[in-house]
This record gives sequence, C-alpha cells and structure tokens, in this order.
Amino acid sequence: MTRWIAAVLAVIGLAAVGPVYAQESTPGPGTVVVTIVPGGATFFTEGKDTKGPSFGNYGLGGSVEVNFNRYVGVEGEFSGALGVKQDLQFGALTSNIKSPNLINYSGNVVVSAANHSSVLPYVTGGVGGLTLFDTVPLGINDPETFLTGNVGGGVKWFNGRWGLRGDYRFIAVRSKDAAPSFFGQETRYGHRVYGGVLINAGR
Repeated sequence: MTRWIAAVLAVIGLAAVGPVYAQESTPGPGTVVVTIVPGGATFFTEGKDTKGPSFGNYGLGGSVEVNFNRYVGVEGEFSGALGVKQDLQFGALTSNIKSPNLINYSGNVVVSAANHSSVLPYVTGGVGGLTLFDTVPLGINDPETFLTGNVGGGVKWFNGRWGLRGDYRFIAVRSKDAAPSFFGQETRYGHRVYGGVLINAGR
C-alpha cells in the first residue's frame, strides 16, 4: 500500500511539474520586460490644410511592460525624437534647417499572439502626450504639449533573459488653436519605427 501511494504521488507530481517545465522551456516574456531603443525614426506627414512641412527625426528611448500573462500586458513608453538638419518645404520655398526635438510618452495595451514560440508577434495601442520643444527659427518660441493616440504592432524574439524587438506605430497628434504654424494647428499624423533590445527583468 505504501509503495502504491508513493507511486500515485510520483505520477501526480510529474503531471504537475511537466506542464510547468514545458512552459518555462519555451523562451518568452516574463512578468516585467524592459525595452531599450538605441535607434529608430519618427516621420510626420505634411499638414493637409495648413501645409505644415513633413519632417523626420532620429528616435531613441525605452519602455517597461508589465504582463498579466503571456498574451496581455500594459506598457509605459518614453521616447525622444531628435531633430536633424533637412530640407523643409514652406509653400514654394525650401529651407535646409534642423527640425524640432520631440518627446513622446504613452501608456499602451499590448496583445500578443497565442503561440508558444520564441518569436512573438503583437498588436498595441494607447494614448499619451507629445512635447514639441522650442525652435525659434521655425517660429516655435515655447514648448508645446499635445494629446496623442497610437496604434501599431511588431515582433519580439526572446532567448532567455534577452531578446530583440521591431516595432511600428501610427501616431495621431491632436491639434491646438494656440499651436505654432509649423506644427499642431491641425491634427497631424506620423509614423514611428524602431529596433530595440529586450530584457526580461521579472520572471
């Protein structure tokens, strides 16, 4: 009888441990995942009515994601879009000038694909803010902050504690009547892409 009970307990123990082991053997996101973004780009299209010029900036930043399970999480992002010198179109005139620096911050919901692979596609969306820093040559005399929304997606790849990420976002920036003519007097739309390094900070 004792041997029989021991055998049953052993089978139950193996049955309980088996799925856990299988789950942990598949690389994937932990409870907390940090993304470090060393490089990317943000591009805003020309204003439809005001004809505010299109421009692109160099991007970098980071984020922290808290996952409720393998498939659903929330993420806080903070990114900078550094101005670069480029040709900006003002009506019939073109000027080679540095674009304004931007800071973007948002809170997003992240929904990942229901797979058990180290490659994890996802979709995401959320709301936040964008701060446009003063650039006197462009008529931006004071920093301006705008409400933003974003939707997008990407792919994450995990290899234990580390991983890589590629991400795309479509960004909408809500207009303000008091905004400078260069940017913000009408709703503006942008595109952001980046490559990042993932760190599984919590398992």
